[in-house]
Amino acid sequence: MASSDEKSKLWNEIPVEEGAKYPHNEKWYNHLLDQYKMYVEMADRISQRRTTENNYFLSVNSAILGFIGYLTTKDSPEYLWTLATAGLALTMLWYAIIISYRNLNTAKWGVVHEIEKRLPISPYDAEWDAVQRGRSKRLYWPISHIESFVPWVFAVLHLFVFCKTFPWNALLEFVNGIGRKLFC
Repeated sequence: MASSDEKSKLWNEIPVEEGAKYPHNEKWYNHLLDQYKMYVEMADRISQRRTTENNYFLSVNSAILGFIGYLTTKDSPEYLWTLATAGLALTMLWYAIIISYRNLNTAKWGVVHEIEKRLPISPYDAEWDAVQRGRSKRLYWPISHIESFVPWVFAVLHLFVFCKTFPWNALLEFVNGIGRKLFC
């Protein structure tokens, strides 16, 4: 979390009755710890959902390419370009979802690091520092950066199938026909 406005949204002002010290007593720290545990668990669930969605898109893209391979052996490549187009669209959606999860996780772990500033230890922030916050690929290359390459591999494969199977001659004949009608 970078801005002070974001930090101020994290911490609530707690009205304190005369003589009470809720913000600094054991009850307050127990509540903070409980909320911290729950928040870390929710951040982990986001990562699990992300893995599930990656598996889904990996399976669908693999199935499309497998089906294209099967149809190629049957000498029926007439409409393979439509499958490749669908695969390309799914791949672009997959990439957008990966980026969205990356941004959401970045925000969630930023909040975790802010909460840790009020706890006795900051293990996640210390771990992130130990790997130089993902800046050194030798120490740690963030998984979201690695996984974002996978859709591009499928995109290239789908694009290759599209270029190889699209009826380019029919398109050229269509364009020439329109040109003849317009200019002759």
